[in-house]
Amino acid sequence: MITDINVNKPEPIVSEKQLELFNRTSDIKLTIKLLETGNPVLITTFYSNGMLLLKELQMHLKRKFPNKSFQEQREYRAEYRKLSNLILIEIADHKLAVKKSPSIGWLEKLYPETSNFLLSFPQVQGLNSSWQWYQNGISIPVLRNKVHPYYGTYFPTRFDHLILLDNWLKRYEGPKKTAIDVGIGSGILSFQIVKFGFQKVFGTDTNPNAIVGLTEFMGDTKLSRKIELDFGHLFGKWEKQTELIVFNPPWLPESHNLDKNDEAIYYNEKLFPDFFEEAKKRLLPDGKLVILFSNLAQITNVTKDHPIEKELAEGGRFQLNKHLKKTVKAASDKTKRDQHWRSTEEVELWVLTNK
Repeated sequence: MITDINVNKPEPIVSEKQLELFNRTSDIKLTIKLLETGNPVLITTFYSNGMLLLKELQMHLKRKFPNKSFQEQREYRAEYRKLSNLILIEIADHKLAVKKSPSIGWLEKLYPETSNFLLSFPQVQGLNSSWQWYQNGISIPVLRNKVHPYYGTYFPTRFDHLILLDNWLKRYEGPKKTAIDVGIGSGILSFQIVKFGFQKVFGTDTNPNAIVGLTEFMGDTKLSRKIELDFGHLFGKWEKQTELIVFNPPWLPESHNLDKNDEAIYYNEKLFPDFFEEAKKRLLPDGKLVILFSNLAQITNVTKDHPIEKELAEGGRFQLNKHLKKTVKAASDKTKRDQHWRSTEEVELWVLTNK
């Protein structure tokens, strides 16, 4: 049963030792030194004290890591992640134990058994943003209705690749009995496929939150009869051949051990070879394999390899039917990161067919 899946959530922190307390009157330099020596710090009095300490920590680290290159950005983020997660906040009776703090429904929904514990401040910020998105929903240009992404489920913040898929589906003339959506996430590609008249979509994900969230979101609606879910790697339990397979994989190769949420952003070296091998078994002779990708890894010099080009050149399984590209809109002005490379980024839609 899908309801038996354990969701990923921030692990409650239990601290045995006396914690250093932080409020407006604390010495910020000394507090940052404590963090750098691995000592956790507890935010007290006001929620905004946590915001203040994070801001000071960012300024301190920006002086250390000038943040000019893609590599420096990564180092800065790794150090920020490490130190900011030592900044803790107390939860009492499913509420944040500081004044003027947001009300976060996830604290009750995800932790029914535990009402008093500690979490890191960035985890609480993540839970808070996620709760806003979940409650208010997110408008996606290619869908009529909003999506309400469950905590810890990837959802896109830019939509160029979804527009490419929408335009391709609009012109698709093959049979529309079944499709498989590998890595269904918050369900957007599946909703697009259903919108264009496919009778049944089989979706998989290795992230339990995606499966639990979509099951809850679809409830008893018509969608729940059109989209079937499986918690599993790549194709999961779906063995039958299908006329359409869609895959929106991560766009960057991994460079270190990642936490669960990063699996939506970075791929390991086995992902594509395994995917193509399994896809070959499940694609009907006249079926279409559609992959949404980007040249992000090439233009940021993370790798010269393009996994789809590599498969076409060496795999011997598929041939190219169509390759569509779309230039990505400029990064938001609000983004402080140096993203000059964004101007050459293109999203790609690859359609492969059986050889």
